[in-house]
Parts: sequence; C-alpha cells; structure tokens
Amino acid sequence: MMQTDVKSGTAGAGASTAVTSFRARIKALALTYTSAAGNISITDGNGGATLFSFTPAAAAGSLYMLFPGEGILAETGIYVTNGTGTAATVFYG
Repeated sequence: MMQTDVKSGTAGAGASTAVTSFRARIKALALTYTSAAGNISITDGNGGATLFSFTPAAAAGSLYMLFPGEGILAETGIYVTNGTGTAATVFYG
C-alpha cells in the first residue's frame, strides 16, 4: 500500500472553488449545511466530468464521508461547487 500525505482544502457555501489544480485523490469529505442546503458537486477540474455529487438532508447538520480504497481520482484537479447553505472541507492526497 502506498503512503501519501493528506492535505485539505475548503469550499465555502454558495461558492465554486478550485481545491487543487493538479492530479489528486479525494480521500474524505466533511460537510456542514443549513436547512436550506444545496447540492455539492465535485468535478475533475473546472468543467470536467462529475466525480461526486450529493444533496444533504433539508435540516441543519454535518456529515463526514470517508471514500473507500484509494479514494476518488481527479486527473486534472479537484473543483468543488457548493449550493447555498452547504460548505465543504475536502481531504486529498
């Protein structure tokens, strides 16, 4: 098994954010959201293929997701688009 350093990047509520601009694997995701939470979408770079999409419950809360195996590979970078009321921390390596 290959060991990699894990880093994190944040994407604010209602924002589109380039978390990385290089090849990386998404290891985990921490979300916080309000009752007016919107969808979170992670793509392979800006405008690339959708790698992950999730809509939180319509109630305030938080959620931590650990992705299995080596995580989700983003070949050209990790780009996150959050709906209103949803913020994310992306853990990658």
